[in-house]
Amino acid sequence: MMPGTRATKQSSDGGCGAGTVVVSRLKMGEMEEAEHITTDVPSQKCPLVCDPASHGSAERDRLLTGPVFTNPVCKVYRFQTVDNKWMLVREQMEECTLSFSVPKQLLLLYMQEDMSRVQDLKELGELSPHWDNLRKEVITRYAGIISSYQETLAEMEKITGPSFKPSCCKAQKSLEFVPINLHTQRMRVTCPRKTDASYDIVTVGAPAAHFQGFKGGGLQRLLNRHESEKKSFSTAYQCIYYSPEHTAKAQEVLSSVSLLQPLITSLADQLLQAAQERSSPGLREALRNLSDKTEQFVHTLKDELVKSALLALHAARPGYVSKNQKTPRHDQSPARTPADKTTTTCNNVDDSIPHHKEFDEEEWDRVWASVAKCLNCVIAVVDKLAEEDDHNDEQQRVAEQQLADVITSHNPGDWREQLCPLVARLKECVTEVVDKAKRAVTFVLLQEAACSIPQGFLLQQRRDVVFSQALAVLACGFVMRLYAGMQDKGFLKQLHLVGLVAQFESLLSTYSEEIGMLEDMEVGISDLQRVVFKITEAKTGELGDIQPVVRGRRDHFTVEVPLPGPAFQNMPEEIKEGKLLRVFPVLFNVGINEQQTLAERFGDISLQERINQKNFEMLEFYYKSLSEKVPHECLPCFQSQTEIKELLETLGQNVVTKRRKNVEILCIASAICRRLNGIRFTSCKSAKDRTSMSVTLEQCALLRDEHQLSKDFFMRALDCMRSRLSHGDFGRWEDPEAGAAIENKPTSRHFYPIALLLVSSHLLVVWLILSLVFLLAKYQ
Repeated sequence: MMPGTRATKQSSDGGCGAGTVVVSRLKMGEMEEAEHITTDVPSQKCPLVCDPASHGSAERDRLLTGPVFTNPVCKVYRFQTVDNKWMLVREQMEECTLSFSVPKQLLLLYMQEDMSRVQDLKELGELSPHWDNLRKEVITRYAGIISSYQETLAEMEKITGPSFKPSCCKAQKSLEFVPINLHTQRMRVTCPRKTDASYDIVTVGAPAAHFQGFKGGGLQRLLNRHESEKKSFSTAYQCIYYSPEHTAKAQEVLSSVSLLQPLITSLADQLLQAAQERSSPGLREALRNLSDKTEQFVHTLKDELVKSALLALHAARPGYVSKNQKTPRHDQSPARTPADKTTTTCNNVDDSIPHHKEFDEEEWDRVWASVAKCLNCVIAVVDKLAEEDDHNDEQQRVAEQQLADVITSHNPGDWREQLCPLVARLKECVTEVVDKAKRAVTFVLLQEAACSIPQGFLLQQRRDVVFSQALAVLACGFVMRLYAGMQDKGFLKQLHLVGLVAQFESLLSTYSEEIGMLEDMEVGISDLQRVVFKITEAKTGELGDIQPVVRGRRDHFTVEVPLPGPAFQNMPEEIKEGKLLRVFPVLFNVGINEQQTLAERFGDISLQERINQKNFEMLEFYYKSLSEKVPHECLPCFQSQTEIKELLETLGQNVVTKRRKNVEILCIASAICRRLNGIRFTSCKSAKDRTSMSVTLEQCALLRDEHQLSKDFFMRALDCMRSRLSHGDFGRWEDPEAGAAIENKPTSRHFYPIALLLVSSHLLVVWLILSLVFLLAKYQ
């Protein structure tokens, strides 16, 4: 947009004209402060500056603004390239409505899951006094969590105003599920020698339980400590100790059977419908789907944990008397109770799960095997009906006499009548198996919860808080990346074949309370591996119907992203058919402030080293999977000739190198992420000073490396992007909380370049010591 240009603007929803932009003058390397913005609607602002040439990008921005992103703020610069030409750079920052909508949805899902767990506990049936007392105590704990979440949700529903949580509210209980300062930033570059390019990044405060504090550390340390203590708790509560793997398996079984039972019922009804219509192709298709889900159902239940849990539940019934009680072994005393006999703290699966030979262990095998037998009967009848429909003279003889009796006792011409009793029997067997399996795994979870009182419930709440923040951030980044790549066939192919890498860049120090934040963040980012995305078609074009929807339970969540009809129809067939899309979250941390200087000189940075090494291996695994399934042509092109494989090798070397404040790790990781079509996130404690320094440095580096920004303009560009202007809406740019948090906030902020933190670490230590001396003298 050059001087003298006129552009008619519309509102963000495209509904009405919002004014006219007249460009009279543009200063090099500065914000377009001379651009005059007039509006035909007195009550309406027009903060956006759009390039008429980039219609496609503007259209995507229009779709996003409103349902997901809101309150855009823009800055425009003009910088000189190495060949003395000019590039136009536009920064656009927006709030994200998912900051609040995702936590609200998660709170509802958390409460539904806990209420379902309480109902399952009540349906366990009659238990011995010891187990019944434990059940009552666990139900009371769940009721407390549900009540607390209801209060939090009610408080969140009252909140109006900005679509983000400012850092001054990070320790506010009613907002603890909401991420801090969640914003998106897009830099769009118009360059004479290259097509327009956009670079996106999401900035947010570290996902952490700030309200609960970090006195005892963060989630990683607390979970490890609690796991070691659970063994002693299991003895004290006379419970069976189940390892985290056993507990996770129990939750997986519970989730699977709860999902598969209604699905099998629905597919069985479809089979009967096809039989009633006498459609041989429809009958075979319905049978194929029913067989797949039923076999998956049976496979889920063929686990030793389920059978052992049923036996343990049998031992917890009133009046249970073990034969071993009458004849105690040499390592048992006669005074031990039945619960004592099933108590162990061994990690070994065979030793940690009790076996009671006096109970018929084959009963469970017969129950779930009956499902497979019923399915085989249905398959045999369908095959016979299909052969008859094809006028095949040869009749298949049925091996089982019972099946022959069922078939011959009905009219051979009525398909539905022949299948109906077999399908009904299949449903009955599935229901019986589900009832037994749910009771078994519920008993496992009861013991795990009893061993966790009260610390385990507090840790679960902390984990819920951190995950809520992390999921809101991930959903925001996914939607932003999806809309940016809707026209990129290579990106969409990568999306459904492999998934996307989500690279979280953290600038937290490994000192004091920020260690706890980093430990929280590590667990929260790791838990995002349980999340998948699904793209759906929006019911209408209304803004509310384009809002992402979260479904599932703690061990597995699905985020549905609705797209308007035309956009959805342009998606690949695999995506339109509902394929679940994976995201691979990786976290790299390098502390850069003065506290990190103290940590590296006098503290411990092993947490940072372990995180970087672990996530480098995950990133390497993702690249290997991507290379096997996606052609290299699907990945974006960059000016730099360095191959991704070389960048990974360099990153691996930097990860293991002992070097203070090695910001090369972050630079290389971000470059790899962009090369892989990934999603970029940057975090520090509050997503302000350190985050803004990192983002502006990355943006200027992109201008230099990809758009030939003149070396003489690099520092000038960096200073411009880090400057804070005090007029109009642009005064909010560097601090999104300006005017929303506290009135006496200073009108400017000085940003220390990263280079200063790297070079003058000695001076920072001296400055810190002198500051402490000054403060002590002041308050004495």
